Amino acid sequence: MFVYSSISHYQSQLTQGHTTCVEAVEHYLRQIAATRHLNAYVAVYEAEALARAKELDTLRKEGKTTGRLHGVVIGVKDVISHEGHPLTAASGILQGFEAIYSATAIKKLLDEEAIIIGSLNCDEFAMGSTNEHTVYGPVLNADDESRVPGGSSGGSAVAVQAGLCMVSLGSDTGGSVRQPADFCGIVGFKPGYGRISRYGLIAYASSFDQIGIFSTNIPDTALLLEIMAGPDVADSTASRQQPDAYSKELDTPKTPYRIAYFPEALDHPSLDPEIRDAIYKRLESLKNEGHHVQPVNFDLMDYIVPSYYVLTTAEASSNLSRYDGVRYGHRTEKPVTDLVDFYKKTRSEGFGKEVKRRIMLGTFVLSAGYYDAYFTRAQKVRKLLTTKIELIFNDFDFIILPTAPTTAFRRGEKTEDPIAMYLADIYTVMANLAGIPAISLPLFRHNNGMRFGLQAMASRQNELSLLRFSHELLTNREN
Repeated sequence: MFVYSSISHYQSQLTQGHTTCVEAVEHYLRQIAATRHLNAYVAVYEAEALARAKELDTLRKEGKTTGRLHGVVIGVKDVISHEGHPLTAASGILQGFEAIYSATAIKKLLDEEAIIIGSLNCDEFAMGSTNEHTVYGPVLNADDESRVPGGSSGGSAVAVQAGLCMVSLGSDTGGSVRQPADFCGIVGFKPGYGRISRYGLIAYASSFDQIGIFSTNIPDTALLLEIMAGPDVADSTASRQQPDAYSKELDTPKTPYRIAYFPEALDHPSLDPEIRDAIYKRLESLKNEGHHVQPVNFDLMDYIVPSYYVLTTAEASSNLSRYDGVRYGHRTEKPVTDLVDFYKKTRSEGFGKEVKRRIMLGTFVLSAGYYDAYFTRAQKVRKLLTTKIELIFNDFDFIILPTAPTTAFRRGEKTEDPIAMYLADIYTVMANLAGIPAISLPLFRHNNGMRFGLQAMASRQNELSLLRFSHELLTNREN
């Protein structure tokens, strides 16, 4: 029976002849079929994945394999372009569309002999925190099917949680990798802004978006980051700094870390008391292990979510204006009187309720008379936040926060209250506003039976230290 634990162990099994790529793909195809009701996948590339697996098995037998991801089975969120495959952002506006090129991240994975098994469900255009806002229907949390898996990358999280692929890709604009990882009890990693090229990632908010990684362990995360990171001539916002050998530098001599936490975050009234107590207990453990753990006052907590939603909806209003039904995607079949009427009917039919809400909010904050009152002020808060966090990292290596204020909640619980839904992002949007790397680590279990995590952040472009620290936390989580 095929059992997966890590990329390194799997590839060792391949080399020793204990399994094959075909056996791995067939295992995941059976798992996907058996859990179809979870609704994690929107498209499964069964024939293609099996053909790719056979090809890789042949190359390996001939001694011609060189890829660092040889045979690794990966699922990809339905906002990342994979040439010749469906790309819909879980939206009616893009139904029937196929990608005409591959994202840089996808090319790098395939060049290293990965197998992409399918496209994963998500909130429409990555706008949501529950994976209920999707034209394909909601994704279910495999730990408790009455609960949400988080969003917007809920399908990507559940695919790893339920063992439907080895690792998966998502996108993180304000927590869309870390929050579903927290709800599903797995690792969710968002690199710093620009670390992985955004070329081929459907834009929600261009100055916030970043491709992220779901896995069950840090070595797998580090290897995928090592492969996907780096400069890209197709993306001017991609970092020009060459990536570190993340996967090879995780095990370093343990040294005392300088760790900050915000009392305003841990004592916030929205935070579940059990989550608060678990994180305080872990901070105390870290202190007892010899690390320097200190509270830091952070007086911008209540400004983070409003600023984030003003800025991201403004960028979304601009980015989503291209979906007009003229060149691709959904086009209204109703009678129209003129071009404006055509646009209105096409976009009203194609976009879902949450996307419409954010487009309208973004258009409002960019409109004459309100631009300075909202957008400009939000930009100022973002600058203040970034400066304050940079100053904190002058004295500390990491900031520890909760990932989400509660464990995974019931489906439908917050759909009628968008403000409550937005406020649930209070702990994750900070990293996107500042452009810094952040990770959610599955360390705890609530008395309601659901798993939840701890979030750690590091300074800009300091992914290696964050991964080392995360590896230590996960390795010692039973202690």
